[in-house]
Amino acid sequence: MKEVSYKDISLTSGFWKNRQDIIKNTTIRSVYDRFFDTGRVEAFEMKWKDGDDKMPHIFWDSDIAKWIEGVALFADITPENQEKIEHIIDLIEAGQEKSGYFNIFFTVVKPEERFTHRTEHELYCAGHLIEAAVAYYKQSGRDRFLKIMCKYADYIEKVFRFERSAAFTTPGHEEIELALVKLYSVTNEKRYLELAKFFIDERGKEIEHTYGGFVDGVYDQCFKPVREQETAEGHCVRACYLYSGMADIARIYGDEDLKRACEMIFDDIVNHKMYITGGIGSSHIGEAFTISYDLPNMRAYTETCAAIALAFFAHRMQLIENKKIYAEVIERVIYNGFLSGISLDGKSFFYENPLEIIPELRHKDVCVKHGERLPITERLEVFDCSCCPPNVIRFVAAIGENVYTYDENTVYVHQFMSSEADFDGRKVIQQTNYPADGKVTITYQGKPCRLAVRVPDFCEDIETEDGYIYFDVEDGMETELDFTMPVYFVESNPLVYENCGRIAVMRGPVVYCAEGKDNGKVLRDITLCTAGEIKEIPDECFGLPVLEIKAFRRKSKKQLYYKKTDEKEEFTAKLIPYYAFANRGESEMLVWLQ
Repeated sequence: MKEVSYKDISLTSGFWKNRQDIIKNTTIRSVYDRFFDTGRVEAFEMKWKDGDDKMPHIFWDSDIAKWIEGVALFADITPENQEKIEHIIDLIEAGQEKSGYFNIFFTVVKPEERFTHRTEHELYCAGHLIEAAVAYYKQSGRDRFLKIMCKYADYIEKVFRFERSAAFTTPGHEEIELALVKLYSVTNEKRYLELAKFFIDERGKEIEHTYGGFVDGVYDQCFKPVREQETAEGHCVRACYLYSGMADIARIYGDEDLKRACEMIFDDIVNHKMYITGGIGSSHIGEAFTISYDLPNMRAYTETCAAIALAFFAHRMQLIENKKIYAEVIERVIYNGFLSGISLDGKSFFYENPLEIIPELRHKDVCVKHGERLPITERLEVFDCSCCPPNVIRFVAAIGENVYTYDENTVYVHQFMSSEADFDGRKVIQQTNYPADGKVTITYQGKPCRLAVRVPDFCEDIETEDGYIYFDVEDGMETELDFTMPVYFVESNPLVYENCGRIAVMRGPVVYCAEGKDNGKVLRDITLCTAGEIKEIPDECFGLPVLEIKAFRRKSKKQLYYKKTDEKEEFTAKLIPYYAFANRGESEMLVWLQ
């Protein structure tokens, strides 16, 4: 299966074009400004010394690298952003050692300790710098940054693969595996691919204890060799970056054992450890997967970067084998658990994306200094650990790469976005307002072939072949589809204890939620009338309709306990898209309702 690159598809209108415009016009500048304010840009000057403010952090390299990559992934790099990027490249070039090594923290803070701390993100930062260099080269044609990072990759290969002189064998935070595959794709230097395979093959041959006993080998997926792993374990972002790298190597090398491991892990995530929003990682302790069906709502960690990493994993699995489930998971992520990570105006972010908020509970532990930890209730413009904001930029910039794949005889349509794609001597034009409605028009130009269009799971009355409908198309042929965009109710497995007796509301691929702003306090006490009329009210602010549903709630009483009655008040509940919660100030929020 072949990929249609983000470079070969441009979004022309609709839901995702609007999001891309917000990112380009607002988010890119806002994130850079916050990174400048916090010292991340200045850190590349390598001037910090003991006693100075803003000591460089171990992952600051990666924050700026993702920002560069995100800017580069857009088709048009503005002169202002070009100047910023070139300035940072100047600083990287000046700060790179003759050996090829580059890392801000271990150059100015701990110069004698490079490659001795597996926990300290050196290879993670290297990976993101490599990805940034690849993206910038592909978009601008300028190869200076690429050459700098090739020199660094050569040094990493020497130290880790040939000399084995580092104090550890595999990265504590996976990421470089993906980057090296991309570096191989633009340089055709197979040794970069082999280095990626080396890091994957070596992982789990022995448990590399480097976390002071706080965690074990499960935390960073080195508890057994990767081909023997069957379940998703540990820190979610690390895990899904690893699984993405495994899928890359499985596809390129035709490694059936690695493919089988990826399939089992993916199945475990989707059927046991994924929220309805596509979020993953139920616990802030280790930012990790826990046991099957442990999906608490108020304490959900569900890091924005973890949702992105899951989409990366699903996309790579789709390149190995066309299965509808991969496209369905990507769709669930992009319209829900990822998109909630950025505000509607593009300026602020959630690191965590809970499925329930009761603001008062954040201040309940009145007699102690540090109470129970709960996710924040309003987005921030920057975090101490600010990996998510630039990750959002690069993900939205390249979101078009999820729309199509193809082989010799078939073009597969996985996602629905108004766009124009040119690839393999073909052109495919999509016109749609999805997910506002389900109408999709696809115009095909090129040699005759089959067009396979995914039918979303919520369309139950369409006969499919493994989830797709097929059309024989010729040059200039137009295909029209009209998927229903129903409002429907979802239950979870009863083993998800918190959701027993509760339902979630979806419209098409979009999860909805209730907010106190519209429905008053104590959302947990609302009972939706599933048999009543559901009104869809257009809303320009949220980009999709607001839902109005008949509902009931108990009358407020002063007593703490009282005899049960059937007396309830009827009212109209108002639900908004989950991705849009917390855009109107702090408020209660709930996905799973009675």
